[in-house]
Amino acid sequence: MTTNIYSPARSFDPEETLPTPARALTIGAHPDDAEFGAGGTLAKWAAAGCHITMLVVSDGSKGTWDPDLDPELLIASRQAEQRSAADQLGARDIVMLDHIDGEIENSVALRQELSFWIRTTRPDVVLSHDPWKRYMLHPDHRATGMAAIDAIVAARDHLFFPDQLSENVTKHRPSAVLLWSADEIDYWEDISESFDTKIAALLEHSTQGPTTMASAQENDQARAEFVTKLRVWSASMGEPVGLTAAEGFKRLSP
Repeated sequence: MTTNIYSPARSFDPEETLPTPARALTIGAHPDDAEFGAGGTLAKWAAAGCHITMLVVSDGSKGTWDPDLDPELLIASRQAEQRSAADQLGARDIVMLDHIDGEIENSVALRQELSFWIRTTRPDVVLSHDPWKRYMLHPDHRATGMAAIDAIVAARDHLFFPDQLSENVTKHRPSAVLLWSADEIDYWEDISESFDTKIAALLEHSTQGPTTMASAQENDQARAEFVTKLRVWSASMGEPVGLTAAEGFKRLSP
């Protein structure tokens, strides 16, 4: 995991924390992206009654190092894993757009798709990748984050994609945007009580064990090392604001 640039250290002020939203939407490039970036926050909000929709842009078809694994089987596995992970977090709905993994582009067509789902699900908070993260290598993360930002702008104005609008689908403006893996973090969520749920959700993505989770599903030692790595990361994330475990974001007001 990379080092983030933090705002100046200061005491955590609970009054600066967003109230638990009634509805939240995650927009991730791949299955497991939202769990890594915001799983603790999502689990906490779901437990408090938030209706969470998890949208995944790609089909996850590039997510293996095994040259013998059939891509169609991988896609089916990753979709099943995403459903199981969402159940662990308490998310209620999953949207899979099935764009080809590794080939996501911030096109007008994708912006239109995301605008539709923002208008349909009507979230108070949208969570996604920070497209301005310096040195972010994965093109899908960059493209998805920027498409999400552009779609938020489109969804709030009736002149964008007016063919989407009807009696049941109207323009929508979220109250906040939270970007995970942010270049400049200025907002934190305490996940000390939901950390274990975040881990449980991540471990549902068993196909990703060798690629992103240090083979945590293979044995107790590997799992313990993975949990320790995430616990240290969560502690370092919360340290600037005096939290024992946190997820940090860039907060925008759309």
